[in-house]
Amino acid sequence: MEVLTTAEMERADRLTIAAGTPGFALMLSAGQAVAEAAMELVEEGPIVVVAGPGNNGGDGFVAAAELSARGREVSVILLCDRDSLQGDAASAAKGWKHPVLPFNPQAIGKPALIIDALFGAGLNRPVKDAPHDMIEAINANGAPVLAVDLPSGINGTSGSVMGIAVRATETVTFFRRKPAHLLLPGRIHCGRVRVADIGINPGVIEEIKPQAFENVPDTWRTSFPVPKIDGHKYARGHTIVVSGDVAATGAARMSARGALRAGAGLVTLASPRDALIVNAAALTAVMVRPIDTPVEFAELLTDKRLNTCVIGPGAGLGQRTRDFVLTALSAQRGLVLDADALTSFAEAPDHLFEAIKASHDPQVVLTPHEGEFPRLFSDISNKHPLRSKLERVRAAAERAGGVVLLKGPDTVVASPDGRATIAANAPPWLATAGAGDVLSGMIAGLLAQGVPAFEAASIGVWMHGEAAREAGPGLIAEDLPETLPAVFRRLYDELGVDY
Repeated sequence: MEVLTTAEMERADRLTIAAGTPGFALMLSAGQAVAEAAMELVEEGPIVVVAGPGNNGGDGFVAAAELSARGREVSVILLCDRDSLQGDAASAAKGWKHPVLPFNPQAIGKPALIIDALFGAGLNRPVKDAPHDMIEAINANGAPVLAVDLPSGINGTSGSVMGIAVRATETVTFFRRKPAHLLLPGRIHCGRVRVADIGINPGVIEEIKPQAFENVPDTWRTSFPVPKIDGHKYARGHTIVVSGDVAATGAARMSARGALRAGAGLVTLASPRDALIVNAAALTAVMVRPIDTPVEFAELLTDKRLNTCVIGPGAGLGQRTRDFVLTALSAQRGLVLDADALTSFAEAPDHLFEAIKASHDPQVVLTPHEGEFPRLFSDISNKHPLRSKLERVRAAAERAGGVVLLKGPDTVVASPDGRATIAANAPPWLATAGAGDVLSGMIAGLLAQGVPAFEAASIGVWMHGEAAREAGPGLIAEDLPETLPAVFRRLYDELGVDY
């Protein structure tokens, strides 16, 4: 579940080599893993390996030799002169007893499979000239492509396309995933990703101490809240969702239902009086309280049992929403800020961040999408090709003093202490109006049960994606809370929970 940057992966290699495993032994294992994947992808027909001058090309040479030894028809196209190879790559090339083809796109021919071993995860400059033409030809060929470590042209840490990149059918990576296997657009280029064990001691993780993880249950299972047989609704927390005016109440109601389905024991909608009848008529298990002003909201929060708030969905822009947010922070409640609550601070984001930091040990989650993120973090939002979404969200969390969740098909959650998760389970039909409102409520429902903010946000994101998968194509936001029980059942089975 750990995700390693290219620098961390290089360190894992160095630590393993320093402990006595030769680098060439790692290359042999990597190349053999590629050969195994190739055999599974295509059972017959010629295979072409496109190799570069570094260790990625060395892996390709090992794979070519292994496939040839198994009776497959293999050819190798090499970017550089064979005699110019150095180190382990040169040793791997010596194991290939056949000529290499010139680096010419026409040399690809019509293979059954192309193995992309051109560039590795550390590529940090645009692809130009002959390599550009070769990648273009690989993509146009029509044969399935097996990428070694990462599709050539993808930066391993940022997931960016460096001018052009191979579109792989499958990717074989080693030891652990890199950010580019999960972040867009890199993930789109990877196809199916398999992680191969090549002999790196898992103990190196303890020394490297990576701070990024794939957002899967193993990452947060110890924090997942499971109701106790002797529990009661008051022990599972009470979430308050702030509603907007009469013309904008639906978002808050969807958020409230998300909180209830996620496990909050009680949920109350704080509704303006002009919207009270609309909200009350549409709600059953969710309670409704008339709240018009920040003063009334503060009085409501004198009840310590009301431990979590959601502000933003349909709340309206301006001073009223800002005051509600500052009131919740002063009351030191768990707090999820979304939509209008974020945009209301666009002119003075530091005012919000100072208030978050002033509330002691804040359990605060900010949930912007890519349109809202630059309103609060204008300089951080600069999309330099090598600045990853992961790095941007980490910087935002440190600045804000709370957990930041940047939504998208590759949602990233980051804590001010540097921990981060990247989700890859959201189906495309989750991009629908109101889905983010439900997510805000789900996170608040988890916070209400005592789950720490970083884990609550990560769990909420994963369950949100799984609920969308459960609903299937045609999903609308109202479906998400209703599919959560099926997600809980599957997760309980995985965790061994009796129910």
